[in-house]
Amino acid sequence: MKLKSPLAGVLLAASLALSLTACGGGDDDGGSNVVVANPAAFTKTDTTVGTGVEATTGKTATVTYTGWLYSATAADHKGTQFDTGSLSYAVGSTQLIAGFDQGVQGMKVGGKRTVLVPSNLGYGSTGNSQGTVRIPPNAGLVFDISLTAVK
Repeated sequence: MKLKSPLAGVLLAASLALSLTACGGGDDDGGSNVVVANPAAFTKTDTTVGTGVEATTGKTATVTYTGWLYSATAADHKGTQFDTGSLSYAVGSTQLIAGFDQGVQGMKVGGKRTVLVPSNLGYGSTGNSQGTVRIPPNAGLVFDISLTAVK
């Protein structure tokens, strides 16, 4: 298509960019559309109450976890899984998203907990596209967390 003026080209490019943003295009999600949703509030639910040392500010917690995008339509709110693994971190630090850290605080070793994280305690309006973890902007998250050690 031949454009009649440079401004028309700019407007066309802007229109295409907005169209891709609105439909979720532009990211490498294999063509699937991700619906962004949020839990009404931060919640943590113990599925197993631990009996060991408690994770408190300043201690190092070791956890295993699985993370999903929050889904308002799934019975357990677990939408697309985005990550699973284990890690150690200083509880109460800014090493991890606030919702994950708040979810770990107060757990005891041997405990398992499901945490619903609204986007403002997760990756917020910017989302996260670093590495293999891709979180859309304003997405709520769900984590299953097991506390395996506290030092």
